[in-house]
Parts: sequence; structure tokens; C-alpha cells
Amino acid sequence: MRRQIPPVSCLVLLAAALAAASAASPTPAAVAVNVTGVLSAFPDLSDFTRLLASSPVLAELAGRSSLTLLAVPNGNLPQSPSAFAAASGADLADVLRYHVLLEYLAPADLRRLPASGKLVTTLFQTTGRAPADLGAINVTAAGASLAVVRSPAPSPVSNATVLGAITAVPYNLSVLAVSGLIVPTGFDLAASESRPPAAVNITRVLADARAFNVAASMLEASGVAAEFEDDERGAGITVFAPTDDAFAGLPAGDRLQSLPADRKAVVLRFHVLHSYYPLGSLESIVNPVQPTLATEFSNAGRFTLNITRANGSVAIDTGVVQATITRTVFDQNPVAVFAVSKVLLPKEMFTRTASGGGGGDDSSIVAATAAASSPPPAATAPEASESARTPPTKLSSPPALRGGGGQDYDTASARGIGIGWWWCIALVYLLPHLV
Repeated sequence: MRRQIPPVSCLVLLAAALAAASAASPTPAAVAVNVTGVLSAFPDLSDFTRLLASSPVLAELAGRSSLTLLAVPNGNLPQSPSAFAAASGADLADVLRYHVLLEYLAPADLRRLPASGKLVTTLFQTTGRAPADLGAINVTAAGASLAVVRSPAPSPVSNATVLGAITAVPYNLSVLAVSGLIVPTGFDLAASESRPPAAVNITRVLADARAFNVAASMLEASGVAAEFEDDERGAGITVFAPTDDAFAGLPAGDRLQSLPADRKAVVLRFHVLHSYYPLGSLESIVNPVQPTLATEFSNAGRFTLNITRANGSVAIDTGVVQATITRTVFDQNPVAVFAVSKVLLPKEMFTRTASGGGGGDDSSIVAATAAASSPPPAATAPEASESARTPPTKLSSPPALRGGGGQDYDTASARGIGIGWWWCIALVYLLPHLV
């Protein structure tokens, strides 16, 4: 006879089975969210998403849930986020961490904020670089707007208004739009004053500006970025950065990209003045001929820029090309970065030659025979320029040997030698008849 299981035992077994199943699979609240996947649906947040994806912060979010992300729309981001952070003494990655709240806050939660506000821990607090609770952010109600977010420090560096809710994945991720980047405060100011300020990363500034990809990649590959940072600690530097359109507008024969690495480094140094000049100083510059960083690696008087004011803008003449400053990319003493309309090519390395044709600019730029900072290697010397392969069309004698009648000595000598040979031939022909 089969034994029957009492009903109470069946319920106990069913409860145990359900408990085992729930333990084997995570609850929805514990599942981490693909933050960039969520943000990719909102084009107005594309620049902020790109900053997040290019920083180490994204990897730190991989295993987390119950977050609130304070995202900055494209139009509210500073032109150079890294320079904005550096000007406040902060690192861009730490600024982004400060925009990650380790608590899920929906719009309804913001409307229920107490009058004194609410202190919420951020991802920056977990780094250990924030003293006391200054890695947290203070969220307070603000009348018609949802809230205002700021550092809890007595004198916060910056604050932002919550513009509205973007999206939410309850209760894992809430995305709120804010009016600008918020910089954490409370760093050890005494320690900061006792050590030199961190150098501005020119390569990062150019990359963030989003119109200088070629210049940024050349600078990173050249290895001269460290020289720029060393010069910042002296009298400062002024960088003239060609835009991507300026590189695209180079004539086909300029040969810039085919130059050896050491020559490219000279061209990059040629774009830098060894002093800090804001735009107003360049507009009223007293000495228009300015040495560049490339001048320090050569003889004085070489690799200079002629800077003048023309037609309401700053004009830069290299002796080969004429460019203008189109906008200010970054200006924070001791570093100024300006966009220029053309690649500045030094006359010591390039020359402009006539190419014929119709109207307009009928010239092209080719590599010159003159060396840059050092003579080129023997293997590459024949390829330095086309003019090196072309023999001169006329050989002129030294000035001391030239005649006074407007005729060169070598020309007169050649004519005299020709007449002498003619008389010799005539005598040889007549000699048998005379005998």
C-alpha cells in the first residue's frame, strides 16, 4: 500500500523548493545596468556619454546598482571638460565620479526632500581622496525646479540645477539632467600650495575640443607633449592648434605626413610660443617677430612667427603660409590654446613654389632643402626635397672675380677661350699651304 504524504508536508516541500529557486537566481534589483546602453538612446547626452565611456568610471559602474546619474546635456558642457576640471584643481575622472550618486532618486523622491536638503554619497567618496564627507553631494529643493545639487562645503566651487528626469530603470538607475558639471571641493589646499600645480594636459584639451583630432594624435605620437608641460612651469606657453579642416586643406605636395619623426616634432614645436599670451596680448603685441619652442633647438633668429593684427583678427605669418586665430580653445594662466586656420609650416623646412595654372593661388608647398633641427640622415637626404635633385641652372662666380662691365667673369672667359680655339684651328688648316 502506497504511503500518502500529509498536506502540511507538501506545503513545507513546496516552500523549500521556492526558496532554493529564488536563491539560485538574483533578484531584479541586484542586476547591474548597462549605463552607456541606457544613455545611447538620448542624442542630447552624447558628449557626456562619450566622456563617461572614455574614462575609468565606466568600469567602476559595471558591478553596481541603485544609482542616480547626474548627466549634463551637450549644450551645458564646457568647451573643454578636462580643462574645466583642471582649472578647479580636480581630475576629470573624479568630477565624473562626483556625478554618480550611490542611491536611487526618482523625481518623486526629490519633491519629498526636507528643507535642509539631503546628503547623498557619490562614487568619488569611495576613492578615499575626499576628506570627511566632502565626497558626498547636497541635494536641496529649489522652488519651481526639481532640486539643486552642490558640494556640502561652506564655499562650494560650483553647483547645478536639476533640469528634469531623463529616464529610469526602477530601482537600479535614475538619470537626471543637470545644468552643468559640478566640481568636488575640500581638497587639501595647504598640500596643494606646497607643491607645483599639475600641468595642463594639452593633448587632452585638444581631444576634448572635438575639432583637433589630427593635432592631438600628432602631439601624442611625437613625444613632445612632456616638453610643453615642462614649459608651463616657466613663463607659460601659448599653443596655436590647427583644426582638422586646416590639415585637410594642406596642398598635396606639402609632404608633412611623410617627414621623419624628428622633423614632425620640430613642426609641432613651431606652433608654440615660450610664454603665456592671452588673446588681448597677442592683439597688442609690441614685437611682432616671436621665437617659438623650435627656436630653442636651433640658432637664434630661426623658426620665428610674425604676429600682427589684421582685419580685426590676429594674423600669423611663417614666411610660407599666413594663418589667423579663429577662436580661443583654452585660456588659463599659464596656458593659452588658440585655434588657427592653417597649419604653420616653417620656411626653414618648407618653401612655396609656383605651379602655374590660372587665377587664384597658383602656388604649392613643398619640403625645402634646409634641415630642421639637425641634418637629416644620409639615407633620407635624397628624398628631402625635389629641389635637391635638380641641378642649378647657372653657376655664378664669386663677386671678387666678376668683371666691371656688367658681365660675369666666367662668361667673358668662356668667350675668350672660344675665340682662342677658333684661331688655333685656322692656323692648323693654313699651315700646310704656307709651307
